[in-house]
Amino acid sequence: MKSKDQDTLGEVLLDFPDNRLLVELCGEFDRNLADIEQKSGVQILRRGNHLAVIGDAFSTEAAARVLTTLYERLEEGRSVEPADIDREFRMSTNADDASSAATPAPAGQMEMFQSGRVEIRTRKKMVEPRTDAQKAYVQNLFKSELGFGIGPAGTGKTYLAVAVGVNMFIEGHVDRIILSRPAVEAGEKLGYLPGDMKDKVDPYMQPLYDALNDFLPAKQLAKLLEEKRIEIAPLAFMRGRTLSNAFVVLDEAQNATAMQMKMFLTRLGEGSRMVITGDRSQIDLPAHITSGLSEAERLLKRIPNISFNYFTADDVVRHPLVAAIIKAYDADAPLG
Repeated sequence: MKSKDQDTLGEVLLDFPDNRLLVELCGEFDRNLADIEQKSGVQILRRGNHLAVIGDAFSTEAAARVLTTLYERLEEGRSVEPADIDREFRMSTNADDASSAATPAPAGQMEMFQSGRVEIRTRKKMVEPRTDAQKAYVQNLFKSELGFGIGPAGTGKTYLAVAVGVNMFIEGHVDRIILSRPAVEAGEKLGYLPGDMKDKVDPYMQPLYDALNDFLPAKQLAKLLEEKRIEIAPLAFMRGRTLSNAFVVLDEAQNATAMQMKMFLTRLGEGSRMVITGDRSQIDLPAHITSGLSEAERLLKRIPNISFNYFTADDVVRHPLVAAIIKAYDADAPLG
């Protein structure tokens, strides 16, 4: 790699010897290059097997680093998608990567952490965190027996938790996956839904089914659900159970009452891991009822081996407008 400065402008010349991989790096109609240009504010020119990155010194170095990392990804036989470009710009390359190698994890994930890369292997896809907060969250899910993921919608709290659960299940670290949510109406009065109990509660659980469908083939998922090796159930159905050798996720935990949260947390059995996710800004409980998520956070914060990870609008990985919407609502929220 060669670089030269021209006043405030900088140019970095990158050499990519494999023309086939360079075509994949650029993307159809150079859409990947256009995306990188838009995100970094640089101009990228293709010259044979070289890419010239032109802009201010900081931006050119950042764009060059992203291009080099994505090319290395292609050399490893993996693809480059818009999400990968977004992730490379979001993820900071700092000394934290060195500390991640020491993170205790199940044997199947040790190689992942030693390389500094965090990947979650599932049957259908490889899932990679796209922000530093997501990376720290995933590392804690593998390390801690009880973890909390707290933050706004669209930050991947539940999606990543389910991905980790599927990984630990297929690697044999747990015998089953149990996913739960409080069946709380979000403002609407849904009345009496038709069908049996499963038909009535499934609409509340659909986001959990959606996540599982991303990670497991349809026939395998259907079989595991039938065999009860994967369970999706309302929070109220957890009472009286001991959840052993399981990966357990409670989603939308801000809508659990304090008593429900205590009940759920005390279900944790031998060989199990539990993840609690929630968004404190979207509580659908009546105003006079305390959110179990807030109370658990207050009471459990100082207990060793319980991890708390927090997300902000900057960690939103849905449509860019979602982050802007969250920031607008946060700015309008009353202080205190």
